[in-house]
Amino acid sequence: MTTHAPQAAQSVTLPASLDEAVAALTAMPAAVPVAGGTDLMAAVNKGRLRPAGLVGLGRINEIRGWQYQDGHALLGAGLTHSRMGRPDFAALIPALAASARAAGPPQIRNAGTLGGNIVTAAPTGDTLPVLAALEADLVIAGPDGASREIPVSHLLAGREMLGPAELIGFVRVPLLHAPQVFLKATGRTGPGRATASVAVVLDPARRGVRCAVGAIAPMPLRPLEAERWIASLIDWDGERGLAPEALAAFGEYVAAACIPDQEGDEQLPPAVLHLRRVVAALARRALGRALS
Repeated sequence: MTTHAPQAAQSVTLPASLDEAVAALTAMPAAVPVAGGTDLMAAVNKGRLRPAGLVGLGRINEIRGWQYQDGHALLGAGLTHSRMGRPDFAALIPALAASARAAGPPQIRNAGTLGGNIVTAAPTGDTLPVLAALEADLVIAGPDGASREIPVSHLLAGREMLGPAELIGFVRVPLLHAPQVFLKATGRTGPGRATASVAVVLDPARRGVRCAVGAIAPMPLRPLEAERWIASLIDWDGERGLAPEALAAFGEYVAAACIPDQEGDEQLPPAVLHLRRVVAALARRALGRALS
């Protein structure tokens, strides 16, 4: 598994189906599922994790593609970032494709998976704010063929957790057929971890705007009041354009909601003020691009 870990996993199982993977985890509760391994194997190499066994998910073809279902896209949890970044997927869910293309260098995108990004739930996970803005649901496979669905936001917030031997099989995403944008800021030029990210999704059928801010908190943040306010200003039956002042006000609204002022007269630290300005700029630009 690794040249650095003094103790390797005692067993490695390579199931060919989701049911077989659940059965393997049921038989060995201490085993850890692994797909791309971009986060798990890094933890093993650093000595933070010593799994008693591994259940590899790389041979499960049913979770490596997607299908259409009742106005939704049913995305396999084994979809890699590279696959989601391709033009055919970008035509389906543009913001998710953009976040996948931004998820690090090619070797990470080739291995890292959608399900792994969700389960790891790192604050800097690029797909997470997009999934939050899209209000995606998770289809979870469990023992004895059981299946249940939960909103992705519930898992990321810790309101609902995966049970023993449960796996994310699919992610159900509504197909809105409307503009959507993902932008992120990093601390250096080129691919890197986000210091802040913003996803903006238009929902013309409901005359709504959905926005989620990532990387600045343990989970993506939804500025719901800012969403409702800006949606009320959009001419949904016309050209949907907004004045630059309205776009700027939306950016400030989102930033203030996600990074509020401290109580009393105490000022925010300069680094936090800078982060707030970054969030405001990303939100303003994302909405402007979506509306244009």
